[in-house]
Amino acid sequence: MGDGTVTPRIGNMKALLGLVAGAGASYGIYKLISGGTIKRNKKSAPNETPGVRSTLPSELTLQPGSLLAKVSGLDVVCHRPADAASGDIIHQSPDNLDPQHLKMLLSCLQNSNNPSDRCRILVTLGNAAAFTVNQNLIREFEGIHIVAGFLSDSAAEVRVQTLNALNNLCMNIPNQEQIKVYVPQVLELIEMSPVNSDLQLGALRLLTNLSVTDKHQHLLKDSVTLLLSLLVVSNEALQVQALKVLVNLSSNPDVMDDIVQAQAPASVVLLFDARTASAVLLRLLMFAGNLKAWRPSAQVADELRRKQDCLFRVMLDESSQLHSRLLQLLSHPDVEIQTQVARILT
Repeated sequence: MGDGTVTPRIGNMKALLGLVAGAGASYGIYKLISGGTIKRNKKSAPNETPGVRSTLPSELTLQPGSLLAKVSGLDVVCHRPADAASGDIIHQSPDNLDPQHLKMLLSCLQNSNNPSDRCRILVTLGNAAAFTVNQNLIREFEGIHIVAGFLSDSAAEVRVQTLNALNNLCMNIPNQEQIKVYVPQVLELIEMSPVNSDLQLGALRLLTNLSVTDKHQHLLKDSVTLLLSLLVVSNEALQVQALKVLVNLSSNPDVMDDIVQAQAPASVVLLFDARTASAVLLRLLMFAGNLKAWRPSAQVADELRRKQDCLFRVMLDESSQLHSRLLQLLSHPDVEIQTQVARILT
């Protein structure tokens, strides 16, 4: 009788790994907390509202004000199955996975010694986590901590897929309460990873989602210098993602004191230029607009002027080059950029 129970179980595990290897076509972020909307802090400026990619299914309706309408889009891509017979679990849509399938995936992830298998399992879990029911189940199965344990995996691709899975899991407010404890580790990944790497991009996407509301923004107030540094050394994709986090943080007056005191490279001002990519420049102007809306007392302003290389001196002080650069951007061909510039200058 024992043999009759063990053999099918082993067969199931092997089949599952085969299924994970061919986890279906790309899935974007389809759904979030059911029926939930998040009210913005009335005292805050609007948060960065990343667009949702066009790969979302046509039957999905985005509710205005929903978390999905606010956070960054992320398509979790997985490979098509090499063989059609491997579709018993994942060949169907990830929103139809049964609880036992998720348990099996988490168990396989914990016990796998193969980086390639870990990647495939994490991709599958990431796709499954695009759906609210699976987000909740994975949390209830202690899956968030299991997944997050691979942030320190020796294989870079495993770390990337871990970040992608956590990014989808983060589309759920109760999940954010568990994910927030990994913010220091995510920031360390950004700092230690190669510039413009998928690791940095995945980490910034996760921080964007965590900073959509002001509930967890205080956890990122010490990361402003790192984010500003990325702006002057990164490619467009990374610049945009770093600015999404900065726009979110600067919309919260409660962390503005920390932001303006952060050390900033003087070359940040050089990005206010017509040659800067419009997607970057637009968000940079939104960030500058949030900073300009902050009104320090004369005493605080004097104290900040004595802090060498702080963001206040680089962008807000009278000695800053920002004002003259903004005047030049009034003739920018992009009307939206012109509007943002005019908003700052008035």
